Amino acid sequence: MADNIYSIHSKHTGMLEMESEFPVKNREELSEAYTPGVAEISKAIEKDPSLKDKYTMSGKLLAVVTDGSAVLGLGNIGPAAGLPVVEGKALLYKDLASVNALPVAIEQEDASKMAAHIKSIQDTFAGIHLEDIAAPKCFELEDILSKNLDIPVYHDDQEGTAIVVLAGLINAAKVVGKKLKDLKIVINGVGASGVATATLLEHVGIKDITLVDIDGVVKPDSQNYNSYQTGLAKALNGKEGQTLDDVIDGQDVFIGLSDANVLSTSQVKRMANNPIIFALANPVPEIIPEDAKAGGAKVVATGSSKYPNQVNNILVFPGLFKGLLKSGIKRVTYQIEEVVADALASMIPDPTPDKIVPGVFDENVVKTVTDSIMKYSEKG
Repeated sequence: MADNIYSIHSKHTGMLEMESEFPVKNREELSEAYTPGVAEISKAIEKDPSLKDKYTMSGKLLAVVTDGSAVLGLGNIGPAAGLPVVEGKALLYKDLASVNALPVAIEQEDASKMAAHIKSIQDTFAGIHLEDIAAPKCFELEDILSKNLDIPVYHDDQEGTAIVVLAGLINAAKVVGKKLKDLKIVINGVGASGVATATLLEHVGIKDITLVDIDGVVKPDSQNYNSYQTGLAKALNGKEGQTLDDVIDGQDVFIGLSDANVLSTSQVKRMANNPIIFALANPVPEIIPEDAKAGGAKVVATGSSKYPNQVNNILVFPGLFKGLLKSGIKRVTYQIEEVVADALASMIPDPTPDKIVPGVFDENVVKTVTDSIMKYSEKG
């Protein structure tokens, strides 16, 4: 398996290739594609910089940016080692949504310096996709960029995860016959994905959410958590306790965005009737589906293709950015996140325990997400 992976990635020196849109076979074509023809384009853009989006690739090109500080389950492995992931994301953009994306690795610096580097190259791109950047820097970085760039900024580990979790939860609630807003939820893992997911769930009206991270339950006055985590805890009605085991009783939903094997069958048994388990750690989930079901779980989702209900960001980002580029929307708001989640959930009109989200290879996913953003844009 490993030998085959190395062979695939080395055969063409990576997974991407740039192709020209215009032939250069004679002097006339050379003068049109390059000098002296481009001087006319340059002069026009000098007068009106926005024309770059019409006459250059910048109008259709995304940057998929990483510093390699929080890569998959590998942790901080550095910018160069983060490149295979962002290259893979760029490949998926092209293959699934016909969106052009360029993988970009940036040295690890504080959020303000990293934001300054990205801002300095913004004229090259129509949007910024952030990837595998550790919390809490990723929160500050996205805040700075969203306020200072006139192009959409999206962090897949935050918004992508939050959207697909909400989509799955909408349908899981239907399966167990409970109202979405009444669900009692514990989120285990309050990094980038956990904070964004809890924030979106709170936005749609779910208030009974308990946050748990490596040092235990996150409380408004916790000294060992950052301000994004404690501020969120202040806005939620979390249960009192010190550990996951202390707060698991009576919970309707467990959302794991943490590590392998942190939830037990006996703990699932102590949850509310027909509990919903989203064990999304990769490559090994917080609890394997068989053990969760043995504890009484009605709906189980993981981040793995090995099991039903794969909750994966691939359901979101290709269609989302295609919609942003087509619509001209400049900000990924909570309203857009909710619209996309509703659209994904609607693809499963009759959800079952083993079918709460569309499959990652469903050909209608990108179109559904893109169309939902276009409709949102048309409503103003």
